[in-house]
Amino acid sequence: MGRHIGRPARNVVHVLVLISFVGVTFGLSDTEILLQFKSSLNDSSSVLVNWNALRNPCTFNYPNWNGVLCLNGSVWGLKLEQMNLSGTIAAESLGLLSSLRAVSFMNNKFEGPLPDLRKMGPLKSIYLSDNGFSGNISDDAFEGMTSLKKLYMANNRLTGTIPSSLVQLPKLMELRLEANKFQGQVPEIKQNEMRSLGLANNELEGPIPESLSKMDPSTFAGNKNLCGPPLDPCVLPKHPEIPNNVSQPPKGQPPIIVQENPNQKKEVSLLKIIMIVLVLGVSLGIIAAILIIFYLRKRKTQIERASSYEDSSKLPTSFGSSKVEPEPIEIKKKADYGKLSFVRDDMEPFDLQDMLRASAEVLGSGTFGASYKTVISNGQAYVVKRYKQMNNVGREDFQEHIKRLGRLEHPNLLPLTAFYYRKEEKLLLYEFVENGSLAGKLHANHTEQQPCLDWQTRLKIIKGVVKGMAYLHNELPGSIIPHGHLKSSNVLLDKSFEPLLTDYALRPLINPDNAHTLMVAYKSPEYAHNGKISKKSDVWSLGILILELLTGKYPENYLLQGYDSKASLSNWVNNMVKEKRTGDVFDKEMKGAKYSKSEMINLLKIGLSCCEEDVLARMELKEVIEKIERLKEGGNDHDEHFCDGYVQSINGPGDGFFSHG
Repeated sequence: MGRHIGRPARNVVHVLVLISFVGVTFGLSDTEILLQFKSSLNDSSSVLVNWNALRNPCTFNYPNWNGVLCLNGSVWGLKLEQMNLSGTIAAESLGLLSSLRAVSFMNNKFEGPLPDLRKMGPLKSIYLSDNGFSGNISDDAFEGMTSLKKLYMANNRLTGTIPSSLVQLPKLMELRLEANKFQGQVPEIKQNEMRSLGLANNELEGPIPESLSKMDPSTFAGNKNLCGPPLDPCVLPKHPEIPNNVSQPPKGQPPIIVQENPNQKKEVSLLKIIMIVLVLGVSLGIIAAILIIFYLRKRKTQIERASSYEDSSKLPTSFGSSKVEPEPIEIKKKADYGKLSFVRDDMEPFDLQDMLRASAEVLGSGTFGASYKTVISNGQAYVVKRYKQMNNVGREDFQEHIKRLGRLEHPNLLPLTAFYYRKEEKLLLYEFVENGSLAGKLHANHTEQQPCLDWQTRLKIIKGVVKGMAYLHNELPGSIIPHGHLKSSNVLLDKSFEPLLTDYALRPLINPDNAHTLMVAYKSPEYAHNGKISKKSDVWSLGILILELLTGKYPENYLLQGYDSKASLSNWVNNMVKEKRTGDVFDKEMKGAKYSKSEMINLLKIGLSCCEEDVLARMELKEVIEKIERLKEGGNDHDEHFCDGYVQSINGPGDGFFSHG
């Protein structure tokens, strides 16, 4: 028996070693994995300073670390954009995050070859645009990434051919490869769900595949050797001319040389010279006439040329570089002619040519499309918002509605300046607001130069917001949702932090399918429960905004297509209150709250009342305005147990915290 003890013992040792290895490899927490990943980065701006082992990256659906996206307590995404990061993207480390589905490293300083994306796990979205990645990509670089839906690698220095494994991905919907140095032919892309493709400004050549012939020409712009629909037709190479004295023989026999008469050859040569002179004369006459006509009509054609947005579009169609230079303008058809239409009398008008001549800075990609900052010749800065989902009404109804919006005037509304109409897409112009959005102030990295908003400023902002909402509801009584898309990124702040509402009253113009999935009002409980919205849907949006303002947490509601009570910010606040943790609800970075706790509690109460799932129990906007107007910057906080009283008012009988009497 003793002879057999050694073998089992060795097996036990092998098993223990294997268990130890598995534990080291797969037993790491999200915290440990991300800290391991961070060690491969060069964080020169210290934007990841709060990535430390003292705090978990996620608390349920809310991130505690910069750039982390959370779901059910796990890391499902990384959004590390514009952070001045460099170094190495450790794909192996990210692959250990079992819930990771999306990563974005756009607008950083990463260089060298692409990381091995296959090692990152079953990702659905990858954003690597605006870096310095370079070199060829192996043909099998994307094999097995069957979950990938979105890939953005624009504005890098990638070379070689487009990998065949990439265009064969079954679920790929968005592919942006513009502004690289890809060579060779455009591969066949047959994904039926492909809705966004960018191959512009590369070194591609040859005919465009028939499956892509109906794409927008801008998809392939800047590849001078590409041809075929939707670009210019391909020109077949000319065969060498056969001399006149060589006759074509039957197939398989050598050519037969026929001797020519020298006098006949001279006559033919003289005739050719005469014909060439005549053709040149006629051609010069035609060119001179064209130049004269062009000179006389130059001013008129400049305006018309600027209007052909489909062919001239100086504004980029994707993330692109931050500065975009104008491109030559070409007109294809008169139906494309148009001009900027101004809706304000107090603005000095300018034409579309002025706007297209200026460089454009990409501000971001919002719900309905990209936004650009452009500075025209007089030094005035504007924001241009591009909409591709505004085909719900025809030209006349569109213009009538936009002009009605142009007549709206209130200190807390960002006034519309002008618009541009095309059937395929629309442009809306607003004056540029230097201080940015409320979302940026709440969720950006705070420094001494850009401190967190204090209580007094937050109260000022929400008071201005409700005034703007009240004006919209009074001026647009026939609209079901007078705003319809209220959220922190649609609240801009002027130099004195006075709020300016934007993207308001656009529901009548937006395509229904897009409105139902993208607009905030359609993420309300009532639409989820019975498919209906009302003016109180605006009140629900206001309530979420109030809670976001007080807690400093980004609402998951903005990211979801519909309402989910488990992911609702109001649900989280209610749970915290019921657990007698009301003090933990408020933004820890908010200053000026020491003597204002009772007023903060009152605003929290108003926000929760606005978020009631039962529409009948939800406050009317008029009542919300009255209650918020009574709030003061400071309050009497003599009661040390005001939080406990707040909890009792929710859970106990009698005049509850939500009583409207």
